[in-house]
Amino acid sequence: MKLVFLGPPGAGKGTIAAKAKTVYGIPHISTGDLFRENIRNQTELGRKVQSILAAGDLVPDEVTIAMVRERLKQEDAAGGFILDGFPRTIAQADALAGMTDLDSVVDFVLDNETIVRRLSGRRMCRSTGRIYHILYNPPKVEGIDDETGEPLIQRDDDKEEAIRNRLEVYEASTAPLIDYYRSKGLLVEIDASKSPDEVLSAMVKAME
Repeated sequence: MKLVFLGPPGAGKGTIAAKAKTVYGIPHISTGDLFRENIRNQTELGRKVQSILAAGDLVPDEVTIAMVRERLKQEDAAGGFILDGFPRTIAQADALAGMTDLDSVVDFVLDNETIVRRLSGRRMCRSTGRIYHILYNPPKVEGIDDETGEPLIQRDDDKEEAIRNRLEVYEASTAPLIDYYRSKGLLVEIDASKSPDEVLSAMVKAME
């Protein structure tokens, strides 16, 4: 099963991918993880990405494409994969089409107000990185980490203004991709408002 996951920040792509990779026995390939792994291992591409990010620039398509191409050549991806965070542009989608065929492109659909509620409620323990949610996964004592007793923080990118900005950027960059894959008959739209297990179940059913 060769899948691409699309969906706005907060739609739960990573959570669903972690469950779906077990269902299908295929790797979850996140471009964010790929960047970090290449930087950590100081590969040629990793060094290139590190210097680009250090300069505050966006990683150009050709570098991201090269990284994904190398990853898809690995043995564990021979039977399929879930791509998350790639492609982000039509140029990347064209490059992916040149590397491999896809079975489906899953678009996790969620309205903006639900996304803002999900993301703005997140709180983090600075020292451990543990994430809570004031509605869905609150700490035992409000504002305090269960294990370390530290005060929890709200990350800058989880503040409402930042979330709405990210959603605008997502919509502008991804709307063309949704049309691109719909025109190829690959797009499957899934309601991402339910629990992760219900969303996964709907996706598996749609794949059948």
